Amino acid sequence: MSERLAVLSQYLLPKQALTALMGRLAQAQAGGLTTSVIRRFIARYGVDMGEAANPDPAAYATFNEFFTRELKVGARPLAQADWICPVDGAISQFGLIEGEQIFQAKGHQYSATALVGGDAALARQFDNGSFATIYLSPKDYHRIHMPCAGQLKRMIYVPGELFSVNPATARGVPGLFARNERVVCVFDTAHGPMVLVLVGATIVGSMATVWHGVVNPPRTGHLKSWDYTGEQAIHLAQGEEMGRFLLGSTVVLLWPQSAGLQFNPAWQPAGPVRLGQVMADAQAKIPSGIA
Repeated sequence: MSERLAVLSQYLLPKQALTALMGRLAQAQAGGLTTSVIRRFIARYGVDMGEAANPDPAAYATFNEFFTRELKVGARPLAQADWICPVDGAISQFGLIEGEQIFQAKGHQYSATALVGGDAALARQFDNGSFATIYLSPKDYHRIHMPCAGQLKRMIYVPGELFSVNPATARGVPGLFARNERVVCVFDTAHGPMVLVLVGATIVGSMATVWHGVVNPPRTGHLKSWDYTGEQAIHLAQGEEMGRFLLGSTVVLLWPQSAGLQFNPAWQPAGPVRLGQVMADAQAKIPSGIA
């Protein structure tokens, strides 16, 4: 009952105003106060600063700088696989897309068309394909990396709600990942098209990509689309950073049926994952256990 009440309360929260306020606070340079907040956050969530390129909490001028901290070299070795895990986090769900329906949680599905902002032609490429949804908790590293090499074709900003994306909310809010604000990134890869979606959430101050910078704010309430074909072509290597969350959220990935995706057999819903581990291969060549 308490979980249900927690989810229901989110419908009443002024989520946009709360997110805007937290975004401003996270960007503030408040000296010792900022350092104190960072230290408390580290203690509260068990953040492993030994993995950070700069482990000193006092070195970060803003909370956002700390939250999007860089990892030290070698902290996340890349496995040999067709697709590697793009983030640190926990598996929400993964598997086959049924027609265009993507499984969210027991009793909840949403369409690929809704996820990508209403572009039915884009979504149709992933009919009966594969998907993976990975949740980033507050303690996690919050940069997103490429699961495979790809050429960026489009980016779509889709306005939406700002519900929390934690597991309880995923179980309680229908169509959550296709309702929340999101940034849809469309790539061409050696295995066909791939969509990587950054999903916003309550108090996620902004989402950014390496080629564009901060995508939001501003939050205009209107869908926006950018084309990166032709002379603006952007190529990213496997494991290369592609974006980041300021105050964390969820990524959703889509692949077409033709990719022949076979997920790491060690993957299980709610299981922890780390950037660079084996996510999937196009053929049955995945070793036992997570690499």
